[in-house]
Amino acid sequence: MQGGADMITFLSKFFIREKEDKAKIRQEYGMLCGMVGIFLNILLFCGKFLAGTISRSIAVTADAFNNLSDAGSSAVTLIGFKLAGAKPDPEHPFGHGRIEYVSGLVVAAAILLMAYELIRDSLVKIIHPEETEFSVMVVVILIVSILVKLYMYLYNSGVAKKIDSAAMKATATDSLSDTCATAVVLAATLIGHFTGLYVDGYCGVLVGVFILCAGIGAAKDTLNPLLGQPPEEEFVQKIDQIVMAHEEICGIHDLIVHDYGPGRQMVSLHAEVPAEGNILEIHDIIDNVENELKEKLGCDATIHMDPIVTSDEHVSEMKAAVTSIIKGIDEQINMHDFRVVTGLTHTNIIFDVLIPYKFHIQDDELVARITSQVRDRLGNNYYVIIKVDHSYV
Repeated sequence: MQGGADMITFLSKFFIREKEDKAKIRQEYGMLCGMVGIFLNILLFCGKFLAGTISRSIAVTADAFNNLSDAGSSAVTLIGFKLAGAKPDPEHPFGHGRIEYVSGLVVAAAILLMAYELIRDSLVKIIHPEETEFSVMVVVILIVSILVKLYMYLYNSGVAKKIDSAAMKATATDSLSDTCATAVVLAATLIGHFTGLYVDGYCGVLVGVFILCAGIGAAKDTLNPLLGQPPEEEFVQKIDQIVMAHEEICGIHDLIVHDYGPGRQMVSLHAEVPAEGNILEIHDIIDNVENELKEKLGCDATIHMDPIVTSDEHVSEMKAAVTSIIKGIDEQINMHDFRVVTGLTHTNIIFDVLIPYKFHIQDDELVARITSQVRDRLGNNYYVIIKVDHSYV
């Protein structure tokens, strides 16, 4: 991948002028790749169309029009990054960053269409083999095309890694698919000329299946963020480390990460703080944590304070007992917002439990089991009120 990184460095010296604004830099890289893709794909279309006309090869001509469609995909990428960089407006207060995912999905659709057409045409060739005219110029054009597409794959992969872009990953996958498709056309041309065997149809089916799998992968990479996928574990750990570095915060829960496009995350969470503390001082600490998350992770954060009793020994003992019961049921269960309300006739124990998705115990059954065990251990005059939460990370 070092070759791709060198290409990025070379072209960025001339076209990437922004040095400070990360969002602007990202946009300029995406638009640069789009312009380069349009230019190179149009050149390839012209060369292959000429080669197909000379050789009277349907395969080469079809490959030429595939490059013309790739130029259209590059235009979609260019427009996508341009629109994604637009500022928020009243209709889109969170910005337009998700357009980048949409443009990547369009490119993935183009890959799938190419796979379908290649498999369809290859099956026709297997049933009705066609003889083509051999030309050295056609071979040279196909070799140059493979090298250019390989260059585009390395360059787009390098940019995708540099700016963490699903759209650029899809474009890189498209370039790699084109490289394989053209290599098959070249191999079939040479084998047909030197052996008289027409194997391009069989090779085309194999490559078509490869491209189909690549297209499905590219579609998943761009569709998942649109549907709402969980944040990366490393990002969640960084949030936890930053928040819990403040000794006044006892714990965090209900963490939700909203993704409005690459580099446009919004975070909301609940922070447990001592109920005995100074509310104004704690509020100032929470403000500082929100600013720290913005500076270090580039995300807007909203933190809700949940006061918990930390100085009452009796409450602490009951919390430890309930925690032991919960962990005895399953280590994956976590508890938060624990509080005790004492009355004349009974005592309410109120808390939330957090369980992972696809947990093996149903919510109602879990509540019943915890309630039964808590009352067995602490006594029937304790009423248990439980809210079951499901993790978003």
